[in-house]
Amino acid sequence: MPIAIFVLLLILYAAIRRVPVFSAFVQGASDALPLLLKLLPTLAAFSMALRLFADSGAQTLLTDALAPVSAALGVDARLLPLLAVRPFSGSAAHAVLLDLYGRFGADAPVSLRASVLLGSSETVFYTVALYFGAVGVKRTRFCIPVALVSMLVSVVSGLLLCTVFFGAD
Repeated sequence: MPIAIFVLLLILYAAIRRVPVFSAFVQGASDALPLLLKLLPTLAAFSMALRLFADSGAQTLLTDALAPVSAALGVDARLLPLLAVRPFSGSAAHAVLLDLYGRFGADAPVSLRASVLLGSSETVFYTVALYFGAVGVKRTRFCIPVALVSMLVSVVSGLLLCTVFFGAD
């Protein structure tokens, strides 16, 4: 609802300023096409690399290697594929979530935790590649480490809150 109100206020403001809304929208969309063409190779390469990571078995090897560590930390090992793929791809993370729903049910403790983790994390590498690639930034400096630390904090907080609200498995 707030988005609809914002759009209506924007149209009202444009009408008061006598801005031709439709032609301004069309002009903005046509200005965005060169940017889209510039981003497509980056998106295609990123998508292919992510698919190769999953299909090669590297993702399974990584999650299997981290299973003892996750058990020591009290994290369900079934959540590791979600945590491994989330920084790279939102759609792959959603696929992992739907797989958990299908195997255990949407109201199972692992599914509830996976839902919270999906909502409390971000596709860090995808976002950085997309937005920094769009403006031509080559050196991200502290952006990626800070984003990864903030994601770690949100994941740990989410897991702790799940334990508080849903109890231990």
